[in-house]
Amino acid sequence: MPDKERVIRCPSCDGYGWFEDDETAEAVDCDWCKGIGYVYRSADGVDRPIPRQDAELVAETIENLERERLHALGYSGQAKKPWEQDIRKGTKGGVNPYEEKPSEE
Repeated sequence: MPDKERVIRCPSCDGYGWFEDDETAEAVDCDWCKGIGYVYRSADGVDRPIPRQDAELVAETIENLERERLHALGYSGQAKKPWEQDIRKGTKGGVNPYEEKPSEE
């Protein structure tokens, strides 16, 4: 990594490394970061793609930044059962099939 440059999340794709094409719905690599999701930012605030030959130099930094990004999105590294997922609440998939149902008397 060049002096006085730091690795930051790509401001264009927000770390995803790709966009979904509006017309075809296909995934397209981000032009800004070249699909990596992260860029170099110089001391004067200029961003540039991380060259492929620097990948090994910044791999650990990117891994740590990616872990932070996923944590901020709510990813814990543990799989959630369907009935524990917020998106399924109020649907049939959001009901715990193992939970005892109150008896109807």
